[in-house]
Amino acid sequence: MNIKILCKKYTNLSDEDIEEIEKVSETIQTTAELVDADVFIDCLTSEEDKAVVVAQAKPLSGKSNYDKSVIGKFALEEDEPAAIKTLNTGTVSRGLKAITQEKKNVKQHTVPIRNKTGKIIGVLIIEQDPRNMDENESDILLKPIYSKIFEEIPETFEQINKNMGFIIDNIESPIIIFNSKGLAIYANDFAEKLYEKIGYEQDIIGVNFDEISLSNNKFKYFKDGDVGEENLISEIKIKNHYLKVKYNLIIEKEGLKGINMIVFDETEKKEKERELVLKSVVIKEIHHRVKNNLQTIVSLLRLQSRRVDEPYIRKAFNESISRISSISIIHELLAEEGIDEIYIKDILDSLRVNMLKYIENPDLTVNIDLVGSNFYIHSDKSTSIALIANELMQNSIEHGFKGRKQGNILISIEEIDEYMQMKIIDDGLGFNVEDKGKYNLGLNIVEQLVKDKLDGELLIHSDEFGTEVKVKIKKE
Repeated sequence: MNIKILCKKYTNLSDEDIEEIEKVSETIQTTAELVDADVFIDCLTSEEDKAVVVAQAKPLSGKSNYDKSVIGKFALEEDEPAAIKTLNTGTVSRGLKAITQEKKNVKQHTVPIRNKTGKIIGVLIIEQDPRNMDENESDILLKPIYSKIFEEIPETFEQINKNMGFIIDNIESPIIIFNSKGLAIYANDFAEKLYEKIGYEQDIIGVNFDEISLSNNKFKYFKDGDVGEENLISEIKIKNHYLKVKYNLIIEKEGLKGINMIVFDETEKKEKERELVLKSVVIKEIHHRVKNNLQTIVSLLRLQSRRVDEPYIRKAFNESISRISSISIIHELLAEEGIDEIYIKDILDSLRVNMLKYIENPDLTVNIDLVGSNFYIHSDKSTSIALIANELMQNSIEHGFKGRKQGNILISIEEIDEYMQMKIIDDGLGFNVEDKGKYNLGLNIVEQLVKDKLDGELLIHSDEFGTEVKVKIKKE
């Protein structure tokens, strides 16, 4: 039988009162889940010592004291004195003994259900088996701090029921729900643990918003003011904990009905960000020192080369200087970025500018153009790519433009799926590709780097119109 039929049959309640009972009954499953206990609504019959059970909810955890439904059964004063007393006097009872319709001993917590005029029209009962209750469970509804909330329990759980979607969506975050008076009526385990960590020793339930909101915002401000979006999010630091607090206002026709507060503990995230910043500073400093050391080596080699009269030896010095300079460029870029990746065009553009500074033939003008895509290359590969580009440009300048006053070099970069392709093309004299490894140390270095360091492909085409060298490697 439903509530309306039972109330019509056994009670003197009006249609309006019955509707109020039905409204409260919609919240009792939520109540049963939150307190992990059996929950009932009883209404007084025409006899002052007898009530009828009109609604029942069991916790889904399976800890119910009942094997069957007791809806439609009667509660007698001798078995359930707390329930009958509450129905007759409006007294709130906590932890009083009772005997169920199935003759089991339980503890009952009772609170009156009133209509809009304040008349008692029913009783909401929470029943727990004393044998299955640990110390915390048995005390929870007896604590003084719960008094105000417990006395308003139908309205409290009606509001929680409305916000169950919000609770479920954010179930792994600290959540506190405040009612229209600014009192905390719900706090999940995550909220309780968070407040313990930040040193809050009181129970959260029943406490005023202003005491535990974690921000400078007051409840009156939300209730009376036109709150902007920027005021619904606060970032604060408490005892080395970095917290982001979001407020969700529950507004109905009558005004503010409550506030949902969700807290995101961003301490770990902030610590990681701080560690990354420190790591970045250290890495940048290391690259900066390596760059300085390489530039010192370049300066020493340059001084030494000036003391050499033999052109072949001086040429070897200059090639070594060029190679070390290309490595130094990588560390200079890494020192600026402080990360493990560099834009490919930054590498090649720096190499291009550097190469133009050290053309030995004063009568030769070389144009070096850079075109194509731009993307990040990991530092592990960037040094090899810089050395390859350096060797190929150096070869073009040294061998491709002999006897000429002008030459052109084009560096082209492309992304092809997960690969990158670099082409270095000159309009020089060309050479016999079959003899590339016999006399040219630079091309030998390029071949070894592409094969051994980059696991890539190297293709060379050369004729009387110039030379094209294509290098294809994986980006990652």
